Amino acid sequence: MRSTAIIVAAGRGVRAGGDLPKQWRQVAGRTVLEHSLAVFEAHPRVDEIVLVVAPEDMSHVEARHLADRATIAAGGATRSLSVLAGLEKATGDVVLIHDAARCCVPSDVIHRVLDGLADAPGAAPALSVSDALWSGAAGKVTGLQDRTGLFRAQTPQGFHRDAIRAAHAASDGAAADDVAVARAAGLDVTIVEGDERNIKITLPGDFARAEQLLGAQMDIRTGNGFDVHRFGPGDHVMLCGVAVPFDRGLQGHSDADVGMHTVTDAIYGALAEGDIGTHFPPSDPQWKGAASEVFLAHACDLARSLGFEITHVDCTLICEAPKVGPHAAAMRKEMARIMGIEVDRVSIKATTSERLGFTGRGEGIAAMATATLVKR
Repeated sequence: MRSTAIIVAAGRGVRAGGDLPKQWRQVAGRTVLEHSLAVFEAHPRVDEIVLVVAPEDMSHVEARHLADRATIAAGGATRSLSVLAGLEKATGDVVLIHDAARCCVPSDVIHRVLDGLADAPGAAPALSVSDALWSGAAGKVTGLQDRTGLFRAQTPQGFHRDAIRAAHAASDGAAADDVAVARAAGLDVTIVEGDERNIKITLPGDFARAEQLLGAQMDIRTGNGFDVHRFGPGDHVMLCGVAVPFDRGLQGHSDADVGMHTVTDAIYGALAEGDIGTHFPPSDPQWKGAASEVFLAHACDLARSLGFEITHVDCTLICEAPKVGPHAAAMRKEMARIMGIEVDRVSIKATTSERLGFTGRGEGIAAMATATLVKR
């Protein structure tokens, strides 16, 4: 069966506090929504992803390039209408409807839900209630509640697509979740084992718990790069994608962009995938005079193909001249464009060597860089 994950992120989440809806707030280095998205992107049995977001949140989608990673649907005034909008975009035989606020969902839970759909029109994860349950009023216990047969519901809740789409189309929109919609339409739903880590961010304190859970799961890589190019004839130097006017040029097999080469090597280093020479041997004439953008784009594509997101790069150019400061903003913008990340994740700065060494003598430019990658 072909499967579609529908991640619902159109709510406002006011109980979680903060200036932004909870799905757009940062936790463990990324937004809550991006953590949820990454789980389904990495799952081998998920064939398609649909993100349902509020129309007023499309700027967040653009800023994070989410349309490159999933189909985008505009949410409605109620959760049921938002889910229905996602179902209209889904093409899978079965769908996994997931609350974006459950950003710590383990992969095994998704496996169990999909397995449950082999024999039933619906399957959903849950945990049996083990604590004593009370009823109360005015701050006092007023009675006891039998916990036999009670479960704590989680997501993703899975269904055969056509059946749940018809159920939502007939719903009055008052149901608490998709299981309630399915049951109202007469669909059986199998309970599969949930997971205590699959928490839902609802209140302000939940962010700290999610941070702890996600921090333990994250695969963070750091790579370093270093490169040197000597000066030669020319009227400009290429630095981080910008042609900087100068009375000399930089020598190298390609366009000798020492800054871009260094960042590229830092990314390869974080992946333990060698360096530029490994992928683009200087002995190969096809790379003579090549734009260094080719190398950097390859390193970024390789990182993403291996499941990593580039979260930050920091490059320091070491030279007495030319002056880098007036061009730093343009360099950051160009590097961000090539890497497909936001400008505020790119740092370009410069220093001198106090007239010591080959850079101090004006013989060339050195650069060093650090890149940070996070597994999606």
